[in-house]
Amino acid sequence: MKSAELLLALLVIVAVLVTVSRRIRVPYPVLLLLGGLVVGLIPGIPPLELDPEIVFLVVLPPLLYVSAFLTPIRDFRTNLKNISLLAVGLVAASAAVVAAAAMVLVPGMTWPLAVALGAIVSPPDAVAATAIAQRLAVPRRVVSILEGESLLNDATALTIYRAAIAAAAAAATVSVVGSLASFVFVALGGILVGLVVGWVAAWVRTNLTDTPVEITVSLITPYAAYLPAELFGVSGVLAAVTAGLYLGRRSSQIMGSEARLAGRAVWESLVFLLNGVVFLSIGFQIASISRQMDRTTLFQLAGVGILVSVALVAVRALWILGMNLKELLSNDRRRTRLRESIVLSWAGMRGVVSLAAALALPVSALPGSTLTARDAIIVITFTVILVTLVGQGLTLPLVIRGLGLGSDDDEGHEASHARQELIDQALRRIDLLEKKWPTHRPLIDQLRASYQHRAEHEEQLHEAPGNEAEQELVEHRQIRSEVIDAQRDALREMRDRGAIDDDVLRNIERDLDLEEIRMEA
Repeated sequence: MKSAELLLALLVIVAVLVTVSRRIRVPYPVLLLLGGLVVGLIPGIPPLELDPEIVFLVVLPPLLYVSAFLTPIRDFRTNLKNISLLAVGLVAASAAVVAAAAMVLVPGMTWPLAVALGAIVSPPDAVAATAIAQRLAVPRRVVSILEGESLLNDATALTIYRAAIAAAAAAATVSVVGSLASFVFVALGGILVGLVVGWVAAWVRTNLTDTPVEITVSLITPYAAYLPAELFGVSGVLAAVTAGLYLGRRSSQIMGSEARLAGRAVWESLVFLLNGVVFLSIGFQIASISRQMDRTTLFQLAGVGILVSVALVAVRALWILGMNLKELLSNDRRRTRLRESIVLSWAGMRGVVSLAAALALPVSALPGSTLTARDAIIVITFTVILVTLVGQGLTLPLVIRGLGLGSDDDEGHEASHARQELIDQALRRIDLLEKKWPTHRPLIDQLRASYQHRAEHEEQLHEAPGNEAEQELVEHRQIRSEVIDAQRDALREMRDRGAIDDDVLRNIERDLDLEEIRMEA
């Protein structure tokens, strides 16, 4: 199958499976992986070879960048201690436990290769977990920790991974001190590169007024941070993350309204496609390996992968319980923290980085075995991805519901207060504008009445959420939506009878779309 045809087929499968996943309320990464596995097992389907360099250099930078860009800095700072303990401490602990298990379970395994395996499967991928958490409205603290962990844990894992691969190539042991020193160097270097690129990108975008060019610059930015950092021998992961955090914090200053609206749509589509194709490809890769490898060997290694998965879940649970031990012993927040800890413990699904790191392994033989270390580690890694993504991904909603862990609604209260303050500011400015533009009194009065009406709604919603005011707001949106739909129908009718051309239709339709978006905000 040619590359263009294959890409088209993948996109069609992604679109179909994601649509199905939303209807049956299953996390789309889970269904994509299973779909890729099923399609890959169909006789006659050619194997899909996924170059790990594509994942590292093409897929990973934008995913990290946009996740960091959308990360609330305040929540990130508040939970930085827990995020660091998970992204650095837990990754290192998981890698050590998996390495020890691999030495026992895999014949001929060497310590450097075992550590490499541990590094490969240690960083969780938060795509499925955060999608579930946001859909079920769990406390914002849980989502912030999961997202923050996923931003930083890849840097730790890849540092350990590269040290282990270097040791394996040199037939040496992995130096803990050397790895720690290397981690500090690559981390600080990556952060520095990210800050420089972020500052330059902010300066460039501040001076741009062309929306397509501005969006192009935003698409280039993660690569502009990641690639030079890797070239300098520092962390491209942290460079992309730092640039994203910096620019996300300054987005309201450096972007115009049109660029924000258009850019958000572009990035949402890009992230959706990248995640979709990668998770589907994981399923294809698992199917390809299962067809090529001896069944006995495959099942033995899959069994090792299952045991490694259990070990990873156990280490994560113990680590998180220890991390929250002080609060778990407190009478005030014991129950809440325990439930949050259980959810965090069960949200350790593996994904993109584990896939790429496993595929990027050099081919080397296992002593005393006809199997290459790369094949063994790939099978174990893919088993871990399959077990954690499918097993935990499908059961995490049940865990959240079973624990009765609901939203803390802090974000809703903050949004309500913010809207009230903005309305007050708008009304004060309208009073000033009335004096400045006395000949435009009808418009001023219309604006004042509109904001006063919104102020009444916000006050009622704040005092008693879910009351008649909220229902009235829903009904108002429905009324406005029907008015906009009527205008769209009339617009199409005018185009169809030749009263206007398509350019006029699209321009006016854009105004109606913006009005509808504003109404639903």
